[in-house]
Amino acid sequence: MSTALHAPRLQFPFCAVQGQAQLQMALLLAAIDPALGGVLIQGPRGTAKSTCARGLAELLPKGEFVELPLGASEEQLIGSLNIETALKHNEVQFKPGLLSRAHQGVLYVDEVNLLPDALVDVLLDVSASGINRIERDGISHQHDARLVLVGTMNPEEGTLRPQLLDRFGLFVDLQANIEPSIRQAIVRARMNFDADPERFQQQHSDTQNRLKEGILRSQTLLAGLLFTDQVYEQVSSICHQANVEGVRADLTLLRASRAHAAWHQREQIASADILAVCELVLAHRRKSNADQNAADPAIQPTQSPDQHQAGLQPQPQQQQEIQNSGPEATGPDSDWGEMPAQVTPISAVKNVKPLPLKK
Repeated sequence: MSTALHAPRLQFPFCAVQGQAQLQMALLLAAIDPALGGVLIQGPRGTAKSTCARGLAELLPKGEFVELPLGASEEQLIGSLNIETALKHNEVQFKPGLLSRAHQGVLYVDEVNLLPDALVDVLLDVSASGINRIERDGISHQHDARLVLVGTMNPEEGTLRPQLLDRFGLFVDLQANIEPSIRQAIVRARMNFDADPERFQQQHSDTQNRLKEGILRSQTLLAGLLFTDQVYEQVSSICHQANVEGVRADLTLLRASRAHAAWHQREQIASADILAVCELVLAHRRKSNADQNAADPAIQPTQSPDQHQAGLQPQPQQQQEIQNSGPEATGPDSDWGEMPAQVTPISAVKNVKPLPLKK
C-alpha cells in the first residue's frame, strides 16, 4: 500500500482565504487572547467557516484542530474516569477529553446552537478561563485548556439563548450573496489549491510564517499594553450607546482592542483599535431599541467609506491610522477582494463600518 495514502492532508492556507477579512481578523484576535471567549460565526454553508478555523489551527503552536461532534457527551468533552484503570488496578485515574486535546489549538463546534445548553456553558466557561475543572465520578482534577473556541450556526436553524449568545466574545455574520469578483477570486484560489496543494502552500509559506510570528509576538506584547483613562471613557461611551446589558461588552471590547493594538505592534491602545473591533464585539449584544439613538461621535469611524484598511501583516508602530486595521495578504495569489457592508440579522452596530480590505 502506498505511503501517500497515510500522508496528512494539506490544509488551505489561512492567508489565502478570499473575501473574509473580518472573519480572519476575529480569529487572529482570539488566537492572540483566547480569554476573549471564542468566536461565533453565523452564516450559510460554503462561506469558508471551517476552512478559516482549520487554517488558524496551523498558525498555532500545536496546530491542533479538534471538532466537537453534535452527539458528543459531557464526558467526551471534559474527560472522565478511566474505567479500565479503575477495574484493573482499583485506581482513580483521569481520562482526558476533547478539551484537553484542543489545548493550544482550535476547538471547532459546528451548529453550536443545536448543542444542549449545558455543553455550551462548559465550552464558554473553559474558553474564557483557559482551565478545565472536573468534579464528578470521584474525580477532582483540572488542567490547562487555553484554546480558541470557534462556534458556527445557521440562522435558519435557530439561534442561541441570549444568555449564551452574550458570552461569546466576538461575532461575525457571513452573507451568502457574494459579489461576482469575489466569487471569482475564491474559485480561482480553490482551483489552484486543488490542482497542486503543495505548490499552493509553498507560494504562501512566507506569509504563513509571518502570521505565526505575529501571533507569538502579539501575545508577548499584551501585558505591556495598559488601558488609559481615555480608552476606558471611549469604550464605556460606545457600550452605553449600544444599550448593552451588563459590562461584559465593555470587558470584551477592552480585551479585543488591546489584542488589535498588539497585532499592529503599538505601544499603546489607539482609538483606531477600538473602532476596528466594535462590530465584532457589539453586533450580537446591541439591543434593538438602541437603534433609535442618534449617531454618537465616540463611535464614528475616522475614515471615509471608500478608504481601505491594510494589515494582515503586523504593522510598524508609527502606522497607527485606522486604515491599518484590517487583514491583508501579500503574494501572487493573495488578492482577497472585499465583502460589501450588510446588516446582520442580530441588530448590527450602527455607524461602525465592517473591516474592508485593500484590493
